[in-house]
Amino acid sequence: MQQPIETDAVIIGAGPVGLFQVFELGLLEIKAHVIDSLPLPGGQCVELYPDKPIYDIPAIPVCTGQELTNNLLKQIEPFNAQFHLGQEVISLEQQEDGRLKLVTSLGKEFISRTVFIAAGVGAFQPRTLKLDGIEAFEGKQLFYSVKDPERFQDKRIVIFGGGDSALDWALHFVGKAKSVVLIHRRDDFKAAPKSITRMRELCATHAMEFIVGQPTGYEVLNDRLSEVSVADIDGNTHQIPVDDVLVFFGLSPKLGPIVDWGLEIDRKQITVNTATFQTGTLGIYAVGDINIYPGKKKLILSGFHEAALAAFAAAEYLHPEKQIQLQYTTTSPKLHKALGVKSPTFE
Repeated sequence: MQQPIETDAVIIGAGPVGLFQVFELGLLEIKAHVIDSLPLPGGQCVELYPDKPIYDIPAIPVCTGQELTNNLLKQIEPFNAQFHLGQEVISLEQQEDGRLKLVTSLGKEFISRTVFIAAGVGAFQPRTLKLDGIEAFEGKQLFYSVKDPERFQDKRIVIFGGGDSALDWALHFVGKAKSVVLIHRRDDFKAAPKSITRMRELCATHAMEFIVGQPTGYEVLNDRLSEVSVADIDGNTHQIPVDDVLVFFGLSPKLGPIVDWGLEIDRKQITVNTATFQTGTLGIYAVGDINIYPGKKKLILSGFHEAALAAFAAAEYLHPEKQIQLQYTTTSPKLHKALGVKSPTFE
């Protein structure tokens, strides 16, 4: 058994607000560990609209979700936050000494003096293929993400979905897999135009196949998936031989284990004190879309403001013997040292 990781701060959620929480804590000399159920930082900005423009980040006229994430990761580099990705916090309990014990879905344990819940609208889970019993093949022949592309070499692949992930992987596997069949419920895609064009070109040359339709069933031979059944828009059923099925129906947010942590929940959001953004439990803060209070606006910039106030509140909680000074990154030598920058000379 690994020993629990002991720390002053754990941040649940690696979206923009969670990443900025790292920065605000870092300025106050509080190092953080960050946990997220997704395999990469960025939250819904990266998962749902990595290439779509965002126009309401102060002083940045326009940036994509991925660009915003990249800039935030660059900004927090001086603070050496430790990331624990691809795992969900499944339990959070206050210990007798006031510290907080967290356990993740991978069995990793943390003992932290403070916890910042920046989980957005919850942990993102893949929308699943709705066919009775199909879940028995998950991780064997049914996949909702691609971790090892080489595993699909020379396989007959059926891909469900109409977004960037579905088209990107379909294009990737053409020429590598034995066959690629893309299935979407309509002949309209939420993907990059160049990907759509390329897909249609490959279909025209029979390098891959596209069917407008819905999954209706599957066949099993020797305990393995052998075919999937698809009903097209004319009501015809296609039996498609298959080795592996990839499903990209997008992600669905779920509040998940948070509801069992003893926090006050209102309409699937956590209530907070707006002076500190602390929840009803000492040492636990909630920032970003996961919280609710009178006048709440679900904006990234609101989450940034909340992260700043939560950081100062946490610093006072962690170090009651100290007077926490408000310092400015423009003029503070202490903050310049923390950020690894040279203090400017003002004349």
